Amino acid sequence: MLPQWEMVVRLVLAALFGSVIGMERERLAWTAGLRTHMLVSVGSCLVILVSAYGFSSTLGDHVVLDPSRVAAQVVSGIGFLGAGSIILRNEVVKGLTTAASLWAVAGVGLATGAGLYTAAIATTVIILAILVALKPLERRYHAARPSLELRFLAPAGHASVGMLDKALGRRAFRIKQMTVRSADGESDDVRLLLDRVSAGDTAEIIAALRKIEGVSGIEEVRP
Repeated sequence: MLPQWEMVVRLVLAALFGSVIGMERERLAWTAGLRTHMLVSVGSCLVILVSAYGFSSTLGDHVVLDPSRVAAQVVSGIGFLGAGSIILRNEVVKGLTTAASLWAVAGVGLATGAGLYTAAIATTVIILAILVALKPLERRYHAARPSLELRFLAPAGHASVGMLDKALGRRAFRIKQMTVRSADGESDDVRLLLDRVSAGDTAEIIAALRKIEGVSGIEEVRP
């Protein structure tokens, strides 16, 4: 049986590790912030402690316990909490990183409760590096590949997703939104919003659109 003081130490350490990651989320004003990450970490730590030591009194010649079974439910169960932090705003999914951090913090809590202090500390440092240190690199990448909005005219009723898939090929997946409005009786005014498009991709996409029969007046819409 694990000494009582060590159980307390593990729970406190789990709260500490969770707070380090939670502070980063709190700084960005996400719903799942400091307290949420601390609770997830402490709760996971408690689950593994109960699973490993809470039923020791029932052990006997014909009783065998598997501590990993209860702990395994944390990994899947935390997904429900993570799903609550994911939202859809203006057709853009937000909160995936926070959901992933909650899932990772649960693992940190399990490691701490199991006495794997080195793994818990190393994972906390790695998670913090991913959330903080890689953010500037991610922003730089997005700045180099901003959104692109194009406008062109197409024969009435001719513009479709299938037409664009055929014309753009592998670049069609970048299409985030397509809006078609009637320009006159014979033409449609088509607007395309594409996500993360480099300068080279822009030139190739415009060139591909120009090859479509009946398409004309292609122009880039500036914000």
